[in-house]
Order: sequence, then structure tokens, then C-alpha cells
Amino acid sequence: MTAIIYIASFLVLLGVLVTIHEYGHFIVARMCKVHVQRFSLGMGPVVYKRLDKHGTEIALSLLPLGGYVSMITNRLVELEPEIKNQLTEEQAKNTFDSKPKWQRASIMFAGPLANFLLSIFIFSVIFLNTPDPQTVSVIKSVDSSVSLESSEQFILPGDQITSINSLVIRDPKDLNLELLSYAGFTGLINLTLKRVDIDSPQDISIYVENFLPTSESQSNPLKYLGLEVEYKMRPIIGQIENDGPADLSSLKPNDVVLKINNSKIYYASDIRSVISPIPNQDVQIDVLRGSDIISFPVKLGVFKDQSGQDLGMLGISFGTNRTLVQAVSKGVFETYNLSIKTLQFIGKMLTGNMGTENLSGPIGIAQMAGNTAQAGFLPFMYLMALLSISLAVLNLLPIPVLDGGQLTLLGIEAVRGKPLPEKVENFIYTGGGVMVLALMIFAIFNDVSRFF
Repeated sequence: MTAIIYIASFLVLLGVLVTIHEYGHFIVARMCKVHVQRFSLGMGPVVYKRLDKHGTEIALSLLPLGGYVSMITNRLVELEPEIKNQLTEEQAKNTFDSKPKWQRASIMFAGPLANFLLSIFIFSVIFLNTPDPQTVSVIKSVDSSVSLESSEQFILPGDQITSINSLVIRDPKDLNLELLSYAGFTGLINLTLKRVDIDSPQDISIYVENFLPTSESQSNPLKYLGLEVEYKMRPIIGQIENDGPADLSSLKPNDVVLKINNSKIYYASDIRSVISPIPNQDVQIDVLRGSDIISFPVKLGVFKDQSGQDLGMLGISFGTNRTLVQAVSKGVFETYNLSIKTLQFIGKMLTGNMGTENLSGPIGIAQMAGNTAQAGFLPFMYLMALLSISLAVLNLLPIPVLDGGQLTLLGIEAVRGKPLPEKVENFIYTGGGVMVLALMIFAIFNDVSRFF
């Protein structure tokens, strides 16, 4: 049963990503009136096909490891003259080569663009249907090996990391992603810290030399930097239990808890620490609502823990719901940020600053697909969004046979005023095919080596 889950989830994952990618090419080709001979999902022998009203063969092929859009080109007609006899006059004149360069470029770019749009859509749906945890990164301890730029600078436990090298940390995972992009770097990494008792931000510079040199260090960049971090939720009320103590006291979602009695509240965990020892007691809670600070008298409730001890409770949970605009905005940013990071990591692999063992082939992807499918629908969709970004970015690399390589050749054609000689193009495409094949073999080797 487990094997079926892994295989099925892999096929669904790959099927959706490839279908969206190829449909991007297909729909823009159709918009540019280029005749598409075949739109195939899968590679190899065709197992099912039908013609649509435009004369395009919609096909399902045997091997579910890709797909393609076969457009009529002048070269194809030259190599296989009998094809022209199968085309109408309108179809024969609407070859890919006959279109302006901007239309050909649009068709090539449409596949990666479709994957970017899929990622934005998936992230937006996820963010709309899950609460924003309002989590911040709080320094728990500082290693004595940390090398600060100035003796006047210092880092304290309890400091919040708000940005790294001017990049605002919107999500705790962005911390490690940003630090990973500095693998092999020598120089200053600049942190902006917020101290709970100081309004102005604190700028700290940590000197690193050959940062994150090994795969082990890259698995935990913060630790290698010399910092131990814990993630804490802001004390922003998310949901309120009906007829609970908070509800009866007129507290509302999005209220920020500032103080309970005389105890200042910095994080959601502080609230539990204050109220747990005092069940059924009256407390005064100060909250920030909009721009106003309001004080509420609240009679705490009570619940029993696993040992049967009475603990105080407010009847609230943390993490706020996003609006549609907020969810889409975060979806766009997440897609942009992860695209940039993917490019940076590829660059780090090429320079040797990041281990190539991070590359995964079909076996590794199948394993991830199965694991996330068993974890739930949203984790599986999150993986789909991540892989959709990877597929888009990889296809835009200037490697012949990939979309980016064809865009590069179009750029060369625009500069020269004519295409490259046929022999040169054939040599370039052959070299690109060899590169892609070698990369695939290496990724599969990485997959297999993880089992031994």
C-alpha cells in the first residue's frame, strides 16, 4: 500500500507540473496562431490520442516522465516533406519560424511562466487557508566564537532577528535560506536585531570566513554562525473560544496582549507562564487594539493538565487569518524569493560552495512526494509549489534544448540579424542534450547513493 502511495503521488505531482508547463507553451502558441502538431503528456510511444478542432493531436504517451508540444517548423517540413501534405494551407504557413521573434520568445517563456503562476496560486491557497503564525526568530544563546565587527557591538539572548543584510525576515525559514545563499562567503554578515526593551533597531555585523564550507554546516547555518535560535509567536489573538473568559471580557481577534496585571507580555508563551498558576482568578489585561491601548478585567477559566492539576486559561489561540490580498501578496513574494534562492544555490553548486548531493532525481522526488502525501494535502501542495519553481528556474537556464537555451539562441539571432548556421545549432543542441542527460544521470546516482 505504501509503495502505491509513493508511485501515485509521484505521478500526480509530475503530471500536474508537466501538464501546466506544456500547456503554457501550447496556449501561447495557439494565441500566436502557430500550428501545434501534437500536445503530448508523457514521452515515448503514444497510448491514446485524439484530434481537437484545430487539428492538434492531443496525446497520452507511455512514459510519465515529461511531455512536449510539437510545433510545425520550416525545418520539420524540409526534413519530412510528407507532413506538408497533411496540413491545410493555413496550418502550413503558420510555422513557428514564420512568427516574429517576440512571439517565438513568448512561446518559449510561457512554459516557465505557467509554472511560476502555478506556484503563486498554490501558495496563495495555502496561505489563505492556514493562519499566519506571527512567529519571530529569537536568539536563545550566542556562541563565544562569534566574531563581531566591533567590540562595542553585542548580541543578547532574547534579541529578535528582523533582517539579514537588509533582507527583511518575513518567515523563520527565510533565516536559513538567506544564510545558505552566503555559502563560501568571506566578509561581514549584517544582522538587524530588535530588543524588547529598546525601540530603535540594533545593527550587528558578524565576520565570517569561508562560511558554510561543508554539507554538515549547510544543514544548520545558524548554528555554524554561532547562534541558537528559537521561534516564538507574537501575542496577537487569533481565535477566541465562544463563551470563554476572553470572549466574555470583550477581547477580540487581532488584539495584541501587552500586559497581564504587572507582567509585560512579549510573546504568546509569556501569557501561559503568567496565567497558568492562577486559575479562576481576576486579572487585568492591557491590549493594543488598532492604535489604542485598552484595559480589560478578565476572570480566568480553568482546565486540568494531564496530571490533573488545575491551570488558568483565557480561551484564545494565536495566529491571525490572512485576507485574500495578503495571501496572494505573500504567494507572489514566496515565489519570487524562492526563485532567487534557487538561482543562487545553483550558482553555489557550480562554484563548489554548495554540495551537489542536494540534487535529487526522480527517485528522490518520488520519495518526497510520498512522504508529503502521507503528511497531508497541504504539505503535498507545498512540495508541488516548490518543484514548480525549480522546474521554471531550471528551464530558464541558458542550456540548449531547454527553454532558456532557445531564448538565448533567439537573442543571438536578434543581434546577428539571422539564425546561427544549421551545423552550429545542431552542435549546440547536441551539447545541451548531453549536459541535461549527464545531469539527470548524476541526480539519479545521488538518489541511489542515499540508500547505501
